[in-house]
Amino acid sequence: MSRLARVATISVHTSPLDQPGTGDAGGMNVYIVEVAKRMAERGVEVDLFTRATSRALPPVAELAPGVKVRHVAAGPLEELDKTELPRQMCAFTSGLLRTEAAHEPGHYDLIHSHYWLSGQAGHAARRRWGVPLMHSMHTLAKVKNAALAVGDSPEPLGRVLGEQRVVDSADRLIANTADEAEQLHTLYGADPHQVETVLPGVDLTTFTPKDLGGSDSAGERARRRLGLPLDRAVLLFVGRIQPLKAPDVLIRAAASMLERRPQLRDRLLVAVVGGPSGSGRSRPTELLDLAARLGVSDIVRFEPPCPQQDLADWYRAADVTVVPSHSESFGLVAVESQACGTPVVAAAVGGLRTAVRDGESGVLIQGHDHRDYARVLLDLLDTPRRLRRMSRAAVRHGAAFGWQATVDRLLEVYAEAVGERTMAASA
Repeated sequence: MSRLARVATISVHTSPLDQPGTGDAGGMNVYIVEVAKRMAERGVEVDLFTRATSRALPPVAELAPGVKVRHVAAGPLEELDKTELPRQMCAFTSGLLRTEAAHEPGHYDLIHSHYWLSGQAGHAARRRWGVPLMHSMHTLAKVKNAALAVGDSPEPLGRVLGEQRVVDSADRLIANTADEAEQLHTLYGADPHQVETVLPGVDLTTFTPKDLGGSDSAGERARRRLGLPLDRAVLLFVGRIQPLKAPDVLIRAAASMLERRPQLRDRLLVAVVGGPSGSGRSRPTELLDLAARLGVSDIVRFEPPCPQQDLADWYRAADVTVVPSHSESFGLVAVESQACGTPVVAAAVGGLRTAVRDGESGVLIQGHDHRDYARVLLDLLDTPRRLRRMSRAAVRHGAAFGWQATVDRLLEVYAEAVGERTMAASA
């Protein structure tokens, strides 16, 4: 890896500096930041290119030693909806190319773009710089459109065509799971040699297990810090509040649980940690209104997105984390929760089938019927021994997803791609 000195990472529509859990910031932001920091620790410098959204942002900000965030002026200095960003891609790409042109040729050894918009800029840079392009989709338009949530808007044709263009031009496509790799092959015609499966990770120094018994456990301390009663059964949702993530399923499930067990009202607490995103921005009070209509406002607590240290407390404080998404390329929330020793009840979709070991570290549910979630959650709360057994299995399963392993594999893929490009150039 001595030849790989510097990587250009592209994330057009969301900055690595943004707080995950609101707007367009989510698991992809965590992925980019965690990988970049660990790449730099291995001696590979990383420049993260993103669109400037405020005059207060410096042109260049240091995220960590060896990791710089470069804010590229492209369009209004304000946050734009993703549907408006394609019109700014020419300006963004020009800024990206100008940065490299200010250095000696060969300044960047490789490009890694994230999400299809970034892939458009990566494609242009690849041709100009003569270096390999790695691309991570994170979500796929065809997959999202096939599992569209009620009230959500389908991804436009322009995105579908843009994704196909990236598939056709990238040297490597980095899939989060074998399921995503298969989707790239069957839905987009990707060459199997072109697709590499690299599992994302979790920060195992932050998301540490709660104690599974005894007085003054880590779970109890977390509840005290968060102001949660020690005697409540806590069901947790973490993520962006939008139809795709289906937080409404948990609210409806809680109402169904109370219909079946009215006496549970004094014991049950539902915590929703996240902020509006996507089409959810146009209906910011929808979940609150739903809880009021269903008569469960008194047991639902809404919290804004928070730093990872605080998020780990939420996981440790919960009895079960619920991830009812309609589509997930991986499901980082599920792995973070399990690393903290909290089992997961999740939809059996996409990467969640990899992130959760069904029947051991959690339960996967077919479909999004809230009554199915209510039944599973009641069963878990009714069987504390099973819940404790799942907690122990969750810790073991979550521990298998470390960022160091992710970076090890990425560096192997990078080296292969650079080697192939070098051989082709010298042939």
